[in-house]
Amino acid sequence: MSTQRTQVAIIGGGPSGMLLAQLLDRQGIDSVVLERRSRAHVLGRIRAGVLERGMRALMEEAGVAQRMRTEGLTHSGVLLGHGDQRFRIDLEELTGHRVTVYGQTELTRDLYDARGARGGAVIHDVSDVTIGDIRSDAPEVTYHVDGQPHRLACDFIAGCDGFHGVSRHAIPEASRQEFEKTYPFAWLGLLSDTPPVDAELLYTSSARGFALCSMRSAARSRYYLQCPVTERAQDWSDSAFWEELAHRLPADMARNLVTGPSIEKSVAPLRSFVCEPMQWGNLFLCGDAAHIVPPTGAKGLNTAASDVRYLYDGLRQFYKTGDRGGLDGYSAKALARVWKVERFSWWFSSLMHHFPDQSEFDQRMQMAEFEFLRSNRAAQEALALNYVGLPY
Repeated sequence: MSTQRTQVAIIGGGPSGMLLAQLLDRQGIDSVVLERRSRAHVLGRIRAGVLERGMRALMEEAGVAQRMRTEGLTHSGVLLGHGDQRFRIDLEELTGHRVTVYGQTELTRDLYDARGARGGAVIHDVSDVTIGDIRSDAPEVTYHVDGQPHRLACDFIAGCDGFHGVSRHAIPEASRQEFEKTYPFAWLGLLSDTPPVDAELLYTSSARGFALCSMRSAARSRYYLQCPVTERAQDWSDSAFWEELAHRLPADMARNLVTGPSIEKSVAPLRSFVCEPMQWGNLFLCGDAAHIVPPTGAKGLNTAASDVRYLYDGLRQFYKTGDRGGLDGYSAKALARVWKVERFSWWFSSLMHHFPDQSEFDQRMQMAEFEFLRSNRAAQEALALNYVGLPY
């Protein structure tokens, strides 16, 4: 078995793992990234792309923000609709901050290009990953590539390998607590090379269910429809999707809808999930390995970024001064923010979606909540503060 030595082993080559690696590298801290899929697969995944202020700042700090600055779409507001009612939340006026629409695929590509330019190690197509000795000062990761065993010795392990990865399960079951809520609906998404229905995102609810109008660029749109969890994307023709979307939009926006052939269609179930703690010995969980939020409000990638911020700060402090304070406090600090984000995503999802067991009273309460939000500045400010991103 071949053995390699690094300071930080990063399991998972998605955006959180690659962002952490890039930040560490710029501080002279060595890392190796292990990814179970190919580079082409990772860069082909289509994901959300609304970046909070904190995520943008991390991209700047990592030295990978050039394309984001030139190609990203800056939004100073967001639209909310209910039936034919619609109003705008002025994010910049309420908070002094804006968000940036920049596809996660492009962000990940920027991180891979930067990693390659600096000669950083990313090992793809790994299998049989096992984490060992995480309670000691000499943890290790063993894995296979092309059937050959390898061992990676390190000081710390960052588990950025998602909900189905091995990292979370390395924490003994008796020592971790998991909280989960599954929602009784999913999102049917369609990507198309068509201009967006509006210059800003629209979250809207109708008697037929929720819809989201978003975009990847001025010429590429991403739309979503609330659907049953049993729905299959292949059962929806493009024309059926466009027709249903038009029914769910406020009338004036439905008239602006430009349709076209889909590039991709998919169905994503909604759930909330949190694992406590987010660290065990010298293993630290980041992103979906520790928590998942519904996509309402685009908090998944952004919450992973806050984990990276806290872990990066702790590692930098340790290698600069030998002080473990930031690392030992990582889980408590990360979870304090995670639960606030979980609350916002749960609230926003509850406001905008139809639930199968919803009574007439529940519907009226939803309408009252929407009207209160439409007419109350303090409520709008609370939404805006969460939408642009809570401070780290």
